[in-house]
Amino acid sequence: MDTKSLWNKDFLLDTGINFIVFLIYYLLMVIIAVVAKDQLNASLSEAGLASGIFIVGTLLARLQFGKEIEVYGRKRTLYIGIFIYFVTILMYFYIPNLLMMYIIRFLNGMGYGIISTATNTIVAGCIPEKRRGEGINYYGLSTSLAAAIGPCLGMFLMTVSSFKMIVVLCAALTGICVVGCFFLKAHEVELTPEERARIKKISLENYIEPRVAVISILGFLMGFSYSSVLSFLAEYTREIHLVTAGTFFFVVYAVVITITRPMAGVIFDRKGENYVLYPCYFCLALGMFMLSITHTAWFLLLAGVFIGLGYGTFMSNGQAVCIKIVPPHRVSVALSTYFVALDLGIGVGPYILGSMRDSLSFPGLYIVSGMVALFCFAFYYLFYGRKAGKRVLVEETNLQ
Repeated sequence: MDTKSLWNKDFLLDTGINFIVFLIYYLLMVIIAVVAKDQLNASLSEAGLASGIFIVGTLLARLQFGKEIEVYGRKRTLYIGIFIYFVTILMYFYIPNLLMMYIIRFLNGMGYGIISTATNTIVAGCIPEKRRGEGINYYGLSTSLAAAIGPCLGMFLMTVSSFKMIVVLCAALTGICVVGCFFLKAHEVELTPEERARIKKISLENYIEPRVAVISILGFLMGFSYSSVLSFLAEYTREIHLVTAGTFFFVVYAVVITITRPMAGVIFDRKGENYVLYPCYFCLALGMFMLSITHTAWFLLLAGVFIGLGYGTFMSNGQAVCIKIVPPHRVSVALSTYFVALDLGIGVGPYILGSMRDSLSFPGLYIVSGMVALFCFAFYYLFYGRKAGKRVLVEETNLQ
């Protein structure tokens, strides 16, 4: 594995598939509520449910396939996910009522969850061990770029085209993923009969990897903090009369991640995770505190820089930590545990923070989010960072 090039065929194919799947996810996410309201006369809460029920399907799929992906096989799991994703995208052509939309969104979320579980697991076998941090950060660019391009593309297409034409585009893009799968070779883990029996057994350890509990809790808290940006930034910028600057916030966020992730990966590999993750918590907190006091466009966009350095860098490097600290046959469960926690944080954050809106202003909500990020700094030090730092020192001493 160590002699393998990072930029091998399988790494590029897996990263490309992941990019397209995330692009479709973000593209549809920003327009589906509009479709529900305009075409099905849904209320604001009903339209919101059409968006949110997708995440429910994603979480259930990640829990189940994170547990049994090594039993089904990594590539076979990817085929299953892409098949469900493709069929449910075609189902968008027929949405006679809200119930049907909810069913389609739920199943579409399951397909997305299965694919992302498979691609996240497959990429671990495509990266040379000594370049794990660097490789995961390059792989993570596929997600961050999709998060920037998808919403912009979706909003643009809604102004110049119909929803059915958007569905045609999404189906065509999924077809490209199907073709890519045929040429992708996944590194499969050979399981003993005892390991297969243990995985198929219904137990907590088959759904949750205890070794990544700390980094998963941190993922939940970081997602919780970042959800305040995803959910409330548009309304906040309207309130402080910075709507135009707000439209460029996520572009700045994506550009920062694109530039810094490869560098963060090299630091992760050479110096250890502490040198990357400690700054993440500080940068996210700083970005949130800056948002709470911003009144100018340049200051708002500067906050986007620090939030990108914080949450954007944490997301991929938290994934790298999960791969680093578990044996190969537990990678899928570890990544499932991590991403479920991350999604839960993003999912419940808006509800909890939104309930505080009656007693707190928007600046107050961003101060709370910043405090959560600072808590992550302390939590990481107490339960992981100290041990990780000592381990790196031992390894450097042995090398000398």
